Amino acid sequence: MVSKDLPFTKEDILKIMKKYPTPFHIYDEKAILENARKMKAAFREVPGFKEFFAVKALPNPFILKILKEEGFGADCSSLPELILAEKAGMTGEDIMFSSNDTPSEEFIKAKELGAYINLDDISHIDYLEKQAGLPEIVCFRYNPGPLKGGNAIIGKPEEAKYGFTRDQLFEGYRMLRNRGVERFGMHTMVASNELNPNYFVETARILFELIVEISKELNISFEFVNLGGGIGIPYRPEEEPVSFEAVAKGVKEAYEDTITASGLYPLKVFLECGRVITGPYGYLISQVRHLKHTYKDYVGMDSCMANLMRPGIYGAYHHITVLGKEKEAPARKYDVTGSLCENNDKFAIDRPLPEIEIGDILAIHDAGAHGHAMGFNYNGKLRSAELLLREDGSVVQIRRAETIEDYFATLDFEQLKEFS
Repeated sequence: MVSKDLPFTKEDILKIMKKYPTPFHIYDEKAILENARKMKAAFREVPGFKEFFAVKALPNPFILKILKEEGFGADCSSLPELILAEKAGMTGEDIMFSSNDTPSEEFIKAKELGAYINLDDISHIDYLEKQAGLPEIVCFRYNPGPLKGGNAIIGKPEEAKYGFTRDQLFEGYRMLRNRGVERFGMHTMVASNELNPNYFVETARILFELIVEISKELNISFEFVNLGGGIGIPYRPEEEPVSFEAVAKGVKEAYEDTITASGLYPLKVFLECGRVITGPYGYLISQVRHLKHTYKDYVGMDSCMANLMRPGIYGAYHHITVLGKEKEAPARKYDVTGSLCENNDKFAIDRPLPEIEIGDILAIHDAGAHGHAMGFNYNGKLRSAELLLREDGSVVQIRRAETIEDYFATLDFEQLKEFS
């Protein structure tokens, strides 16, 4: 049976379950930090490199704090995400704020924090100036349209709601220059969960060439370029991870061919990855509650799509390990399901697994990004706890599980008594 490694054993999880009942998400701090350091080392020769962790992937201030200590910033797209970054000790140019259809209070907060503000539309220039005032440095998100292919998750760039057209970039930077702004950045984000390293090198080359052209035509200087995120992870055991070294080497070569050759050095290079930083190092731990044998064999878990919705909404593959049965051969094919009143509430369909028994513990892999973060309360489901497996082997709860009281907190039952 093809397997994936785990940082814990069944015995370890049983000990944890005595204090924290399933389901829960657990993150491997040691592996996250080693991965963060690996990225930094790979990009050490890329000028001004900085990674801004995409908060949406794993919006927990404990995770942000340990990444901050590694020199990472935060990529935020909402007011709560800005506050999470602030609580974790990130302010100023440790924050990249990229939003769309943005309300005024978010621009105001981002400007108060001194964050890089990345505008999604040319109309937002006037809106930002009116609501918060123009900051010293402004960035635009570029949508390359048919010039750059997207992928299955994020779609075709020309059909995406995000970003400026090429012509709008020239007009927008001219507007900023004429209003006294002297510091500029450029950003794009055109793929999600992409495993081809050349994709990101090609994106970098497109942006570098565009920066050279705009700089010369408008006589302005760019301080940074944000290549976005989207580096994927090997969800399937047979897939290979993206080589940070290959991406960094290609980006540096493109940089020297365009930016350095045009005399525009130094230009800082940023990334805003989320999934590739924490995704492989998080696990949803869940226990088998029921077994059902009808037209198919079903494994009913004590978790559901509210704990991990990627398989249900994307048909995404997440590897599953039956703890204690890692070396057993598959016995039959199962649909691994939750208890939502929705037929797509399935973690796996026709998945070959060892013989399953009620009470077995399943570890669902690669749940360290877009897992707990995408949780919801449909059917009155409560979001589970988040735990951190520390480098010394101890476990700390970094978010408690929701309670029924939490779920009802926004309802006024006293008012209901008088309602008719």
